[in-house]
Amino acid sequence: MDSLRVVIILVILPGVWSGDWRVTLESQCALKGTSVVIQCSYDYPFGHIVTSTSWSKVKLHLGSPRLFALSQFSAPSGHFKYLGNKRGDCDLKINDVQIADTGSYYFSFVTTLNRWRSQTHSYLSVKELTTVVQPSTVTEGDDVRLTCVSGCPNPTTIVWFKDGQPVSGSVFQARIEDAGRYYCAVQGQETARSASVALNVQYAPKKVTLTVSSPGDVVKGDTVTFRCSSDANPPVTERGYSLYKDGQFISSGQKHSISDVQPGHSGRYYCQAWNNITWRGNALFNSAEVHLDVQYPPMNVSVSVAPQQVLEGSSVNLTCSSDANPPADSYAWYKTAVSGSMLQMGSGQMLFLPSMEASHNGLYLCLARNSVGENNSTEVLLVMAEKLQTSPSIAVLVGIGVALCVTLMIVLLLFWKKQRTNAGEKQTEDPSDEPSDSVYANILMSPSSAPQRNSHPHASTSYEDEILYATVNIKPKNTSRAAQDSWSKAGENSDSVIYASVVTSR
Repeated sequence: MDSLRVVIILVILPGVWSGDWRVTLESQCALKGTSVVIQCSYDYPFGHIVTSTSWSKVKLHLGSPRLFALSQFSAPSGHFKYLGNKRGDCDLKINDVQIADTGSYYFSFVTTLNRWRSQTHSYLSVKELTTVVQPSTVTEGDDVRLTCVSGCPNPTTIVWFKDGQPVSGSVFQARIEDAGRYYCAVQGQETARSASVALNVQYAPKKVTLTVSSPGDVVKGDTVTFRCSSDANPPVTERGYSLYKDGQFISSGQKHSISDVQPGHSGRYYCQAWNNITWRGNALFNSAEVHLDVQYPPMNVSVSVAPQQVLEGSSVNLTCSSDANPPADSYAWYKTAVSGSMLQMGSGQMLFLPSMEASHNGLYLCLARNSVGENNSTEVLLVMAEKLQTSPSIAVLVGIGVALCVTLMIVLLLFWKKQRTNAGEKQTEDPSDEPSDSVYANILMSPSSAPQRNSHPHASTSYEDEILYATVNIKPKNTSRAAQDSWSKAGENSDSVIYASVVTSR
């Protein structure tokens, strides 16, 4: 029974029937971070029993290669693991392969009668996965291709990651959020990964924003700072920003300050950004408008009076106006007293005086207020005008004018009648005689007129009955001698003298 047992053991032991010393090894290629098994088998002659096995690796020592047992290498626990046995299987597994594991490996075993080391070695090549991003710098919307290069011929399934998060595809159109660091890994052994490669996605300015240092109310005289910002790749440079007010260029640069803001600075401002990257045909991008509203106390306060000529007993309105932001919401009226002090006369934008009196005469001003401050107008003089009275001299002039008009009409009427009477008479006279006819108009002046003395023999010497004579010479139309003599004789005859008297009432 024992002899049969020995025969069975001898039959199942390798090398019993071959009788050759042999170790068969295969070279391997492994990716860094993966686990690899070096395939190995061995055999030995009949009658030997394997008592121990070991693996060793070539390592340079003092400039020359030497074999060292794997136990002599500093490696984490479990890094090298023997998978074989003492019956012909000598596989070696290396976990989490690193570049330092590259090299030549030998297998040795010891039997009851001898020892053997492999005549050949298994060479382990350790390669790394390499990620290629084409192109590595793109403009938003361009195509991107990811390629994972492996130095080992063994086929592996590759998966992609961006910043540690899985990526579904290796070909895509670049978006802003696609920018980041990409790497590839072996599926199922994600620790075997490539070095990461950055994808740079350039894009035109987005989220262009204009901020004002004083978000609250801006008051005249304050300091205001405008600041532009944007999200862009490459970032917008200092010269890539421009500030506009109501569509007009103000300045370039990311920052603009106004140290003494004035009402004229009020308006709508926006910022424009540019980084030489176009998007949908545009290269310039604007922020939303920011309305700068500069508040200031009442300015240019003035008072208007209506009517300008104010009679006693009539009404008058004094109106106060101003330029203010916000508009003035309070008005007060003051009058300068004789003592020089200011008397408050009322409130409201309009001061109404229903009946003008002498006591209302004086200097008035209004004080306008708003939430920012107050200011007053210059003083306005209010004076009651006197009633107009008719002057006696005007009445005299009117009377004289009427008298002259009546006199002229009478003279013309008599002249026309006289001319008709003498129209048929034709006489030849000396041409040197000048025809004449005298028409006298007597005007009795009122005592209010300055008296005038007339040397005419018919004038009265009395002051009250003083007569003024007006002589009108009338030249007949026909120039015959007979006609001229007729007019000459008529002049000598007292009946040809016509008198007209006009007496004005005293």
